Amino acid sequence: MENRNRLPIGIELVKRGLISEDDVNKAIEYQKSNPGKKLGDIIKILHLCDEYKLIEAIGDILGEKAIILSKADISINITDYISLDVAKQCMAIPFEISNGRIKVCFADTSNKKSTDIVRLLLLNKGLIMDKYITFASDMEDIFESLEGKATDKIEEGRDVTSLIDNIIKTAMSKRASDIHIEPQENNIRVRYRIDGVLLTVATLSKEKQNQIIGRLKAISNMHQEKQESQDGRILLYPDYNIRVSSQKNVYGEKFVLRLLKRKSDILTLKQLGFPNSDEEAMKIFDRKNTITIVAAPTGEGKTTTLYSIIDMLNKAEVNITTIEDPVEIRIAGLNQIEVDPKASFSDSLRTVLRQDPDTILVGEIRDLETAEIAMQSGQTGHYVLSTIHTMDAVEVITRLRKLGISNYDIGSTLGLSVSQRLVRRICPKCAHEREFTKDEIEIINKIGEKYNVKFDLSNKKTFTSVGCEHCDHTGFYGRVAVFELLDMTEDLREMVINDESTIEIRKKAIELGYKPLVVDGIQKVIDGITTLQELNKKLLIY
Repeated sequence: MENRNRLPIGIELVKRGLISEDDVNKAIEYQKSNPGKKLGDIIKILHLCDEYKLIEAIGDILGEKAIILSKADISINITDYISLDVAKQCMAIPFEISNGRIKVCFADTSNKKSTDIVRLLLLNKGLIMDKYITFASDMEDIFESLEGKATDKIEEGRDVTSLIDNIIKTAMSKRASDIHIEPQENNIRVRYRIDGVLLTVATLSKEKQNQIIGRLKAISNMHQEKQESQDGRILLYPDYNIRVSSQKNVYGEKFVLRLLKRKSDILTLKQLGFPNSDEEAMKIFDRKNTITIVAAPTGEGKTTTLYSIIDMLNKAEVNITTIEDPVEIRIAGLNQIEVDPKASFSDSLRTVLRQDPDTILVGEIRDLETAEIAMQSGQTGHYVLSTIHTMDAVEVITRLRKLGISNYDIGSTLGLSVSQRLVRRICPKCAHEREFTKDEIEIINKIGEKYNVKFDLSNKKTFTSVGCEHCDHTGFYGRVAVFELLDMTEDLREMVINDESTIEIRKKAIELGYKPLVVDGIQKVIDGITTLQELNKKLLIY
């Protein structure tokens, strides 16, 4: 990590008061028997200085952006951008991509040859590289995991039947929501989605490809001969309903298996991450003659939140009917209807209205017809809950307008819109307490000023992910939702009916107390539930 145009790193760190001269001598002694190690890494290995303060200081000394890089921080598949050989040769790890820019960590940013190799490779892919510096020892740990240390539970076995069974059962034990089995040019890649992140867990022999495809089709009740897209189900595992999708690609047929537990405990809203108490949540969601919409992109937990709301409202004196595609969790006391392939949400909703419902859950508003009937239901004495695909609570208004719902119907019927994102929880078994950096405090204070919120940073402590056996060395275990609520006040209803833009509606909502997703997210960072980096991946706050 040293830069020859500056004083040696050791002297710089002593001048800054981070280590003593005795510490430098200890590091130099260690270096004599480990000549390949740089002084910054040795100081970290010997625990002579807090590693967060150390990397921050090294970055400042070298004039580079610096971070502690863990496997959990890598949100992309490294080998999609540079080969593992090049990554190891240049000691470089791409870890995040956004808006045509890709962040890459180096162990030595002063090695121009290495940085140029990586920069040009990425430029050829149309990406601009942003350099970061980190510890070589952390990068070596990541390289080891990429070479297969995390895949020891999956073995190819003697036959394809036991191999597929092993892949599925291992996914269940690791809390995976999805399994991706993907033919590549020279092998078959197996990835699990755990806590929303895809992780490569095995690379299988290309020679087994036809056998694997045949076995998956057989247990999913798919046509063996067809290579077009197919949908199926695996019902071999008593605790799981596994939905299977196949899609032909240039190297064969890719399969995605969605693992759905047959009996899942319904979490309370508070357990999901809702900022209000369960009693306050009941007051917020127990409504009549209106519609509540939960909004978020795909895969952000909308349906889970709906289940929690409906479970909270479930009482013997209330007739609750749900229309779902499919019914993922069965709840006692509800009338749950699964959408038939021959009947749409709107068809099912018309029938339900003749069944004397008090509360209706419509799995998703996908089209104008469903939206119109849902709105009419809310206007005629029913309480309707549904989801919609859009970015935040205010944009629900835009989405309904684009579907063709009139401003009057939106303004008079929409009572509450909720938006959410899922971020990973720091593993409680290996969470590492540290102080907020100056940059982090500045980011938090700027957000507080923007939305007129005073965040309490008096403790100035946060937690970061480390990695242990409990969390499979990711540093995270489970996910928590970040929420925002838009309660349609009379002022906001009038603005919608008068066709005012969502920009103006958002401004007024903030004046009235609306807090965007980032506010709840920052509070969860301060409370030590997640990290600022995790929040940034979802909300791009810096």
